[in-house]
Amino acid sequence: MRRSSSFRRFLAVVLYGALAAGASPALALTETQIAALREARAGEMRKLIVHDAAKAPYQAAFDAAEGGKMTMAAYEGRIVLLNFWATWCAPCREEMPALNALENTLGGEDFAVVTVATGRNSPSGMQRFFEEYGIDALPLHKDPRGMLGREAAVIGLPVTVILDRDGREVARLIGGADWAAPEAEAILRQVIAESGS
Repeated sequence: MRRSSSFRRFLAVVLYGALAAGASPALALTETQIAALREARAGEMRKLIVHDAAKAPYQAAFDAAEGGKMTMAAYEGRIVLLNFWATWCAPCREEMPALNALENTLGGEDFAVVTVATGRNSPSGMQRFFEEYGIDALPLHKDPRGMLGREAAVIGLPVTVILDRDGREVARLIGGADWAAPEAEAILRQVIAESGS
């Protein structure tokens, strides 16, 4: 039986509510640091929603770029900018080069940009997408059944979330953004510095 798109949206909203209700009560950052992050938002980063409390880490497995399955636990210990995208998504096409530039600038032991193509995306189409836009620093992870996307309550694309060093979501931006802009880099450097290592 096929479910209507409105029913799927309803389920996603219910799932998001359940995730929020079951979120870890521990703060990812102190109240002062959360307030400072909110105050620091400028430009397109004004769309960044900084949570009062960190969400529970994602558990869903997805297809690793190198083959096999993995979870976001593989990135524990680093601040992660997790981007959900698709080959057919026009705003994803616009922001992917900026995400690549951000990984080239900040990527390392403390920080990683992680891209996950969610839903139906052919591996060859994903590869062409990356080649066309000169994406050379980001992983070609896939979430073909949308399991990670559903767990993260991703309803539209792109969605980008900031995960703390324990894999908990501390902030979310819905829609495209220039992640290579100075205000985006400043926010991420602040998260990296405030979370320690």
